[in-house]
Amino acid sequence: MPHLTSKKYELKRLLSLMLPILITQFSQAGLGLIDTIMAGHLSASDLAAIAVGVGIWMPIMLFFVGIILATTPLVAEAVGAKAQAKIPHLVRQSMWMAFGLGLIALVLLQFMPFLLELFKVPVDLRPKASLFLHAIGFGMPAVTLYTSLRCYSEAIGNPQPVTVISLLSLLVLIPLNYLFMHGFGPLPALGSAGCGFATAILQWMMLITLATYIHKAKIYQQHKIFASIEKPNLALATTIFKLGAPIGLAVFFEVSIFSTAAIIISPLGDITIAAHQIAISVTSQLFMLPMSLAIALTIRVGTYFGERNWAAMRKVQLVGLMTATTMACFTMLLIAFGRNEIIQLYTRDPHVAEMAVYLLHFCIAYQMMDGWQVSAAGCLRGMQDTQAPMWITLIAYWCISLPLSIYWIRYQHMGAQGIWISLIIGLAVACILLLRRLYKMNQRLKMT
Repeated sequence: MPHLTSKKYELKRLLSLMLPILITQFSQAGLGLIDTIMAGHLSASDLAAIAVGVGIWMPIMLFFVGIILATTPLVAEAVGAKAQAKIPHLVRQSMWMAFGLGLIALVLLQFMPFLLELFKVPVDLRPKASLFLHAIGFGMPAVTLYTSLRCYSEAIGNPQPVTVISLLSLLVLIPLNYLFMHGFGPLPALGSAGCGFATAILQWMMLITLATYIHKAKIYQQHKIFASIEKPNLALATTIFKLGAPIGLAVFFEVSIFSTAAIIISPLGDITIAAHQIAISVTSQLFMLPMSLAIALTIRVGTYFGERNWAAMRKVQLVGLMTATTMACFTMLLIAFGRNEIIQLYTRDPHVAEMAVYLLHFCIAYQMMDGWQVSAAGCLRGMQDTQAPMWITLIAYWCISLPLSIYWIRYQHMGAQGIWISLIIGLAVACILLLRRLYKMNQRLKMT
């Protein structure tokens, strides 16, 4: 018989799960923040080159990572259904898929620099952006494998090791970046492009550390993930892929709108690109709050989904949306009253700073919608409903937001604000449709 729960209990469980995940998310976002700050202190040109490189790498990376995120709801369901024996097989097959997808991403990123001319990226930015993409591509197998192990650890309710590794990675990235950006001994000074080499090396270090801990720590011994090497299982791999591919595409559709914005506005010059990249970096840091909540919601909803405890599942969702609302109010106030101080962390250039402060006003406008839409998506993922969110994000971002961005920037010459207005419209559409889908799914399960 399904056990009863309370809002207070679910809030406590959500926050206890969310806190280490939040630290992890902030730490991983902090890797990009460190790149942006260190490149920004070189020159506006170096910061613009990083913006273009990240604008191409980020959607590709998150698409492949998104597919592997299917590991979380599948493992959480197995935990809820008391089917512990399934977990080792799930994780091993997830790792096989992660390795294959990482290799595909590696190869794909080697060819991305050929598209810089097609994207009309200024000629002076292409060499550093190209080298960044070539270098960071070699870290992709590590990124996808790390994601597989991270999803497993978080889904069984043990996110702390991932948090510690993520925090330590911040300390390691700074000297690595400095080494490749400024050169040392036989290593040439690569400027902002050196961030690609530093990040790729760091990703492999993170994977090795997490895999070693999971192999040795007592809490993981019930599953013994590395006790044997299984052959790839086509049936299980298909299950993971069918659930994960829509997640990857949904993440790709959303993130690509934000990250490729730097490419769309690249003809507007280094100052505009740099200011836009700073504003994107700020809002990306703040997005870690609702994103961490969404991951915690996926785990909690997925566990109750495995138990078939629909009443408790709906209660978790309600608590999650209320928490997202509170967080959005906090981030709106933080941007409104602290925007000047925040921008000073990124750049000393007064022209870049002035434009970046202006763009942050647009960030305030979509904080609430962003919190609601990502929380709804996290709940749906826990219910293993990934097809509908994929189509919703496609419509909202690629059919509405992207065409508006290109039209307003390239043909109406609106400037950088054209990008941000289109982002707000796309997020509003996604928010409404995802909340509607969540309501319909709950009504459907309520009748079973």
